Amino acid sequence: MNIQNLGKYRQKGFTLVEIAIVLVIIGLLIGGVLKGREMITNAKIKRIENDFAGVSAAIYAYQDRYGVLPGDDPSASTRFAGTWRGSDNGNGNGNISGGWNSTNNGAESRKIWKHLRGAGLISGPVDNTDASYQQPSNSFGGLLGIDLNVYNLSGHNIVFGEIPGDIAQILESRGDDGVPSLGSIQSHASQATYDIATRYDVAYRQ
Repeated sequence: MNIQNLGKYRQKGFTLVEIAIVLVIIGLLIGGVLKGREMITNAKIKRIENDFAGVSAAIYAYQDRYGVLPGDDPSASTRFAGTWRGSDNGNGNGNISGGWNSTNNGAESRKIWKHLRGAGLISGPVDNTDASYQQPSNSFGGLLGIDLNVYNLSGHNIVFGEIPGDIAQILESRGDDGVPSLGSIQSHASQATYDIATRYDVAYRQ
């Protein structure tokens, strides 16, 4: 081999400047991804807070307009357009009974969604299909429902199901005292701290 041609076969490496530029670009990409995830998480947290305010407003608007609570309304089947059964009425005792995640369309905690839809306060069908009674989902994939005297909370409460522990802690710190078993936001009857690896059903006092 001609020694003059040896340089043609030597592989050229990256300079330190080129490596530094690549590392900077990778760092910017990683930072952008992390920032994007943070923005998505913050948007989901804000949606939880907005959903609480929105559902509360809808319940109060119904009560102010008709003098009874949705779900508990004994005259709902004759108030609104759509397809109704007599069994869609509540008993008018002032409480919305039934578990927040009940699948029984006869529970007032399920009827509330049909009553609110019938009044035009939330969107959705007003017929005899399950969709009329179906509670909405929350931004973290669980359900949103209404319950009575859940955990250490008295009265009616709005519950967000399957919230990750770190998110539940953020919701607590933004709106309450940070303790799962105390205050106006609760997710456990006796727990003092949140486990970030656990999912919680977070209840807001309505």
